[in-house]
Amino acid sequence: MPRLIEARRVPVDDLEEFGRRERSLGHRVVLTNGCFDLLHPGHIAVIRAAADLGETLVVAVNSDDSVRRLKGPDRPVMNLDDRLTVLQSLRWIDMVVGFDQDTASELIEMLRPDCYVKGADYGPKPGTTPLPEWPTLQRLSVEVVFVPLLPGSTSTNLISRYGNTS
Repeated sequence: MPRLIEARRVPVDDLEEFGRRERSLGHRVVLTNGCFDLLHPGHIAVIRAAADLGETLVVAVNSDDSVRRLKGPDRPVMNLDDRLTVLQSLRWIDMVVGFDQDTASELIEMLRPDCYVKGADYGPKPGTTPLPEWPTLQRLSVEVVFVPLLPGSTSTNLISRYGNTS
């Protein structure tokens, strides 16, 4: 369902209260997270699918330092503020938040979402990246949804194809 206003940007310390308030309103809270360095159709597919799973969609974005640790010294291409600004403009998102950890486990603990969404490159199946948040998600009984990937739609592929112009 399309949102009517620009997504809010909140500090990570406000996540617990935000989640509590949304649940008190009867809203199903959905969380997805990632680097979102060069937004592409694969990101949009995950975000749209996540938005359809609840009334409130929170998108958590890795900090610049976290992206460097996860992706290498030449990343991110876009800084955190720019990535958050781009995501805020998407009508499916209710709230964006930056975070410095390499996994979303602490955010999940704070927000207590009803549903957690990732691309199908993560998960328990052979050939996928293990989901580091899995123990936290299981302990909190959070529903986990994996969205099918769009072939070749990754930031790394975009950077390889067009070069890093930083």
